[in-house]
Amino acid sequence: MPFGPNGGDARAFAADPHDKMHLYMGTANGWIYETRNGGADWKRLARVGKRDDLVLDSIVVDAAAPGRILVGAWVLSSSDGGLYISDDAGVTWNASAELKGQSIRALASAPSDPKTVVAGTLKGVYRSTDGGIHWQLISPEGSRELHEVESIAIDPKDPQIIYAGTWHLPWKTSDGGAHWSNIGAKEGLIDDSDVFSIIVDPKDPNVVYASACSGIYKSENAAAMFHKIQGIPNTARRTRVLMQDPSNLNIVFAGTTEGLYRTADSGKTWVRMSGPELIVNDVYVNPTDSNRVMLATDRGGVLVSNDGGYSFQPSNNGFSARQITSSVGDARQPSTIYVGVVNDKAWGGVFVSDNGGLTWTQKSNGLEKHDVFSLGQASDGTVLAGTRHGIYRLTGEFWSKADQVSLALPVTSAAATAAPVKKPTTAGKKTGTAGKTATSSVGASRTTAKTVPAKVFDGTVFAFARDGDTMYAATSAGLLKSGTAGTSWTLANNPEGQEWYFVSAAKSLIFAANLRNAVVSSDGGQTWTPVKPPTELTQAAAVAVDGFGGLWIGGREGVYNSQDKGATWQSVKNLYVRDVNSLFYDERGERVLVTGNSSTTFVFSAHLPDKQVSYWNTGWNLRLVRPMGNHLVGATLFDGVVIQPEMVNSVDAAAH
Repeated sequence: MPFGPNGGDARAFAADPHDKMHLYMGTANGWIYETRNGGADWKRLARVGKRDDLVLDSIVVDAAAPGRILVGAWVLSSSDGGLYISDDAGVTWNASAELKGQSIRALASAPSDPKTVVAGTLKGVYRSTDGGIHWQLISPEGSRELHEVESIAIDPKDPQIIYAGTWHLPWKTSDGGAHWSNIGAKEGLIDDSDVFSIIVDPKDPNVVYASACSGIYKSENAAAMFHKIQGIPNTARRTRVLMQDPSNLNIVFAGTTEGLYRTADSGKTWVRMSGPELIVNDVYVNPTDSNRVMLATDRGGVLVSNDGGYSFQPSNNGFSARQITSSVGDARQPSTIYVGVVNDKAWGGVFVSDNGGLTWTQKSNGLEKHDVFSLGQASDGTVLAGTRHGIYRLTGEFWSKADQVSLALPVTSAAATAAPVKKPTTAGKKTGTAGKTATSSVGASRTTAKTVPAKVFDGTVFAFARDGDTMYAATSAGLLKSGTAGTSWTLANNPEGQEWYFVSAAKSLIFAANLRNAVVSSDGGQTWTPVKPPTELTQAAAVAVDGFGGLWIGGREGVYNSQDKGATWQSVKNLYVRDVNSLFYDERGERVLVTGNSSTTFVFSAHLPDKQVSYWNTGWNLRLVRPMGNHLVGATLFDGVVIQPEMVNSVDAAAH
């Protein structure tokens, strides 16, 4: 089952018409959630469409039959999507055959007739008069103007009056789609304005608000003429959503890409109610308590205010949509685990759990909003984070950047034992000693002392590994090593001098690789030998070193093992996994744990002493899996952390 870290991308709200504390929420990864206590707690209902790439921006709850829910979905960077319908309050879903594959960007039901539902798609405007069972295109087919519909609004009294906002300008029909008129360029809107949101005043349909990339507009004569509302800065013009307070229609909230704005005088003046870092996707105001305001945001998930929007607090208990890239268990505290996330800026970084993954706390002070691609732990317990901008060390509650990094290749001696292969390198150019060229010995060279000025390393760190007291980091600037718990770093004696994506180590055996090349050291990093990956492998995606002298490498074609330090490779019997994304040697269990991408939801275990392969069907697409006490913890591609439900001995699994 899934457990945090809480938060992520929340996209849209919809309330049960009969219970304003019962809300549904759409996400950017196909999941729909519900809350029955106004957002204090969230529960996963189902993955709509059973796929993880659907953005759920539009939800309609049938006012006549609250158990019936319609959801409009679209796919990022694609024209794909669809309409999905549930008749059991979101537990199970069926796709609408008539809108199959349509990228649905907007969905609204008529306030005066719940059976009338209108959908905005990339192809145009569709309408259903039977609650979503059948659909008809009501905009001109093949229109070069009325397509790519981003927003829909329906007159509160007359379902024949429909507004459609496109990526160009807004349109209006007063006869159910028989005739459409452009209500944009000549009526006050700046030409070529993407219209993100349209709302019609529920008591006075002549009042219409529209938000576009060029600003917010208001009409007081049913869109015959608009005038631009002043008060929101140009940088925040991408107003994704407009929402009136049902209890006071003079109050309008504007959710922008630079925070939440509020007007209390129907748009005459605006005040920003949040910081500019907030991207607001939707706003919900409780009609029975207008002090209760909820925001669906990128990265921060759900934010809740109990004072009308003047202050907000996260309210994400039960909601997790994090993209986890890395994990490390604390060697000194077996129940403590750290995970790194990406794409969440100030809301991301590193999270820590001290109870085996059940609950999580953000620990990102000092990470400067960087994505975290890798995590490691030094022998003294120091936790290290690898980012796109260097290496960070955790001291207490604060991360600090490792600022002592030498990026010069070490000069090597000729202490070769058996006619080493010589390869010229331009180490002199990298250290600033122009014109000098060093010679490296592949497989038998040793590092000599050389003083190289340190500098702040600002490259990408893809992976960490530890061998005794030495840490290794696979980076965009080469393979780095540290014997000072990550305080200072130097380039390992690697003659290739290129970027590395993967590194693993055990008992003085170190294995590093990028997509198509690999190197191995058998003496704790003193000498390095090039290794040719398996010929069947198009590119590497993961490596591991086990405690028995074996090397492991995986990719799209499967998993391969070498018992002779990479001279030869063999596929592993009964290990039928493809599209490998993680290999990890579990020393306590004497096994290698394997996960794959979306092609499988299985975790495989290769137990080394008896060469037995076991597996679990987790039901989740995992990015990686790690042992944690007596169970396994997995990181999903989009849904945070999942934990093995049966807390059995993690060494044991049902062998097949």
